[in-house]
Amino acid sequence: MSLITYLPEPARVFDFRGQQVRYDVIGEGYPLVLLHGTPFSSVVWRRIAPWLAAHYKVYYFDLLGYGCSEKSEGQDVSLGIQHIVFASLLDYWGIQEPHVVAHDFGGTTALRTHLLNKYDYRSLTLIDPVAIGPSGSPFVQAAIDNQEVFAGLPAYIHEAILRAYIGNALFHPLPEADLQRYLKPWKGTEGQAAFYRQIAQMSDRYTDEVEHQYGEIRCPVSILWGECDEWIPVSRGRELANRIPHATFRVVPETKHLVQEDAPEAVMAAVLDFLPRSGNKISKDTLPG
Repeated sequence: MSLITYLPEPARVFDFRGQQVRYDVIGEGYPLVLLHGTPFSSVVWRRIAPWLAAHYKVYYFDLLGYGCSEKSEGQDVSLGIQHIVFASLLDYWGIQEPHVVAHDFGGTTALRTHLLNKYDYRSLTLIDPVAIGPSGSPFVQAAIDNQEVFAGLPAYIHEAILRAYIGNALFHPLPEADLQRYLKPWKGTEGQAAFYRQIAQMSDRYTDEVEHQYGEIRCPVSILWGECDEWIPVSRGRELANRIPHATFRVVPETKHLVQEDAPEAVMAAVLDFLPRSGNKISKDTLPG
């Protein structure tokens, strides 16, 4: 079986306090939810979701202010709102105790929903999550301090920044057509403003609020980490695993922050090995690669 690389952009609409959040559902079986991080969208799951959908009912969405979801001036897209969006989606979908697979800020969102909103998961897989402060690169700090300046940059300079920023999250460079999937949501007047808006709202206080509760997590946890991640070093992953009782921890060789792109087959093998089967028997022959 060849690796499936196509995942439709989320087309269904959930109304969150008058703002559109785009989501979609593929596959059948026990519910599994995918959460992306920043500055990404559900496109990070394009090489993962179709395989998971062979065994589970997969829900994926774009965080508020990201991807195909609504972007607007003055919008709150911080981690202080994303866990409320996620909890509202779970209620809307009528899901209880899903498997959750979350990356980067999506990991923070999943953790906050579990610990602050008291939503239970059957399992939680975290991929290079933003979970322990301090966080934020020198570029992020510069953009936080100068949001209006960056938002007003000429489009070609903004795109060059995007390319360098996203490219730094990859061990293996993407073909141009695939890179464009990542750039698309942040291009144009609306996209450029939205990109610097979400950076300006980054704050360590959202991890500070839950860090002391990691020992209270109520489900099995698996942590995957890119060996060469320059955004969040692998040492943070080991520290996080030590804070969560009985968490498993795996380092994925020759990967950076976007492990899903650098080694999708390793992510799939780790996820399907970890998730409780819920009565499904999964053959190793169906794994990619």
